[in-house]
Amino acid sequence: MERSASLIEKLNTVSDPRPGEPIYPLVNILFMTICAVIAGADDFVAIAKFANTKKEWFSKFLDMTAGVPSHDRFNAILNAVKPEEFEPMLLEWITQLHKITDGQVIAIDGKTLRRSYDTATGKAAIHMVSAWATANHISLGQTVVDAKSNEITAIPKLLEIIDVSGGLVTIDAMGCQTEIAAKIVDEGADYCLAVKGNQPTLHEGIKAFFLDHLEDDFARIEVFEHHTKETDHGRVDERSYYLCKVPSDLPDASRWKNLSAIGMSINNTERRKGDEIAVRYYILSKTLEGESFACAVRNHWGIENSCHWQLDVTFGEDQCRIRKGHGDENFSTLRRTALSLLKQEKTAKCGVKNRRLTAGWDDDYMEKVVFSR
Repeated sequence: MERSASLIEKLNTVSDPRPGEPIYPLVNILFMTICAVIAGADDFVAIAKFANTKKEWFSKFLDMTAGVPSHDRFNAILNAVKPEEFEPMLLEWITQLHKITDGQVIAIDGKTLRRSYDTATGKAAIHMVSAWATANHISLGQTVVDAKSNEITAIPKLLEIIDVSGGLVTIDAMGCQTEIAAKIVDEGADYCLAVKGNQPTLHEGIKAFFLDHLEDDFARIEVFEHHTKETDHGRVDERSYYLCKVPSDLPDASRWKNLSAIGMSINNTERRKGDEIAVRYYILSKTLEGESFACAVRNHWGIENSCHWQLDVTFGEDQCRIRKGHGDENFSTLRRTALSLLKQEKTAKCGVKNRRLTAGWDDDYMEKVVFSR
């Protein structure tokens, strides 16, 4: 049980928010909660029910003398645990077990927990900015966007609490800011940032550059390109990717730290109802081959498909009404931790939703997931 001791040791580093001598050890509550969320629990009632059905299994790793707390006790304690201690502890534990692939895409994007608002107290729904390691399928961390701010101020805070060194950080146009680009470079990573109208001078300069060189098929300049064609469900997607070293006369280029290349992607989608063409532009601190650039652009959406979509569909995040104290933020961390662990354990040849069901009923499988054997 070497892995279990490691996890329990990590959980013991979290400060207990309760005064005096509590009846139920905090490590028990946190460990039971993590396992319950992996197994499909979506609220505190479900956590308590799961813990009661698994008392014998939990006794293999924990001192269960005091038994299982009520759902109200789980609720109160998870609302009080400090997220700034709880989330980094889980992140450190996961990344120790599953080494992050060097050079992989780290996608950063925001997501609102839509039902975390509380009309009675005037609390708005919280908005989280999170990072997702697209190759390893691991949530690297998250931070709450201040109610009076936006993602632009939250992203630098996130970059301070996660390790992005050696990676290629991708962010949509909201994060295309000179301060964020510099922060990524300072943290030892490269960036691939989408450029839109919020950077008008840069956007128009990149657009004009590519329109000019598309006319003669890049005969006057070196280009790294990649083309794909996919057919699925009556839809045809043709994608073209072009990357060029940053031109010396690109407007606004001097403001961006280590700016090395600019890119363009063209997605031509043919459907029965008509064709759609989407053109996007990018700035990069590293010159990539055409296929690598294409992978970076495509893999960015892994945070939407493999993380955010799973959190909503499989974990019911958008329907969760936990909203008191730190409960919403801590439960968000628990869901992302559970998703990361389930993504790593692949002996069950099924989707994440069915893996949760398997973890709920099969003690051996739960041990594989939690202890990463």
